[in-house]
Amino acid sequence: MRVIELRGFSVDQLTLAERPWPEPGTDLQPGDVLVAVKACSLNFRDWLMAQGSYNPRQKLPLIPVSDGAGEVVAVGPGVTTFKPGDRVLGHFFPAWLAGEPSVEKFSVSMGGPYDGWLCEQRIFPANALAKIPDHLSYAEAAALPCAALTAWSAIVTMGRVQPGERVLIQGTGGVALFALQFAKLCGAEVIVTSSSDAKLEMAKKLGADHGINYKANPDWGKAARAMTNGAGLDHIVELGGAGTLMQSIRAIRPGGVISMIGVLSGPSNDLHIPLVVMQQIRLQGVTVGSKEGLDAMLRAMAVAKTKPVIDSHFEFSEPGVRDAYRHMGKGAAFGKIVIGLT
Repeated sequence: MRVIELRGFSVDQLTLAERPWPEPGTDLQPGDVLVAVKACSLNFRDWLMAQGSYNPRQKLPLIPVSDGAGEVVAVGPGVTTFKPGDRVLGHFFPAWLAGEPSVEKFSVSMGGPYDGWLCEQRIFPANALAKIPDHLSYAEAAALPCAALTAWSAIVTMGRVQPGERVLIQGTGGVALFALQFAKLCGAEVIVTSSSDAKLEMAKKLGADHGINYKANPDWGKAARAMTNGAGLDHIVELGGAGTLMQSIRAIRPGGVISMIGVLSGPSNDLHIPLVVMQQIRLQGVTVGSKEGLDAMLRAMAVAKTKPVIDSHFEFSEPGVRDAYRHMGKGAAFGKIVIGLT
């Protein structure tokens, strides 16, 4: 079967290769599920992995990409939750079924250190899969596992955003747009920041109540706070990292929550820790979520008929995959980047 292997830390080292087809009669162990992959989607993590920035000690070759969706071909002994023909999507942390995270629950993750979805067929443990809601295509389902669940964890599971609360979301990438959609499902008032007025207008069409162009207004934290008549935001989805955190601290209300997700903006020497203490701000790190959280998110999306925003589609080929990665590296996508295998 065809697979894409990362053979060195460079996008140019994403290489089309052949590996043996999995044999249902001999390769499936108890609890295993064989999936024919239909679509994959990229996260910023996949870009970092290809550069060697995420884990310089990652063993190669690696089949990359943590997120995908496909059709069940066969199931191993003891599997009762899936059957051939079922449409499924992936769960990033197969060992994290529920509860708080731990070293053990973080020990298994798709697309590094373990092989990911960028192949024609793949055997997964049943715990690494969930059924696709009926209203979603394979491409749309492939966009969910990491980005959507991270946003769900930030807004719902840990953030517990309530109707009428004010939420600020940085950017218009995959996680950001899912956070916007989920915050609106919760009944929140949402501010989105971007360097592009055109993207801010698109975000408003998705439900954003306000937009701030952070290039035109570098002191966007002050501008966001002014939108609340000085009270401050209840919750901020922090996707920039150290370089934007000080603006988030200036914008958040006393006792508010900043969900730390991204590291896109690089380092900063302008972080005033006393403000965090004096205003009793909660800084909450968010790393995807549990299978329990994934199932809850999928139920909510099925009821609300929520669909992801797809930025672009690329073909499953060596040049197609490399182009998809390069597009991710530019940081200009509005929504998710999908690689199709059908």
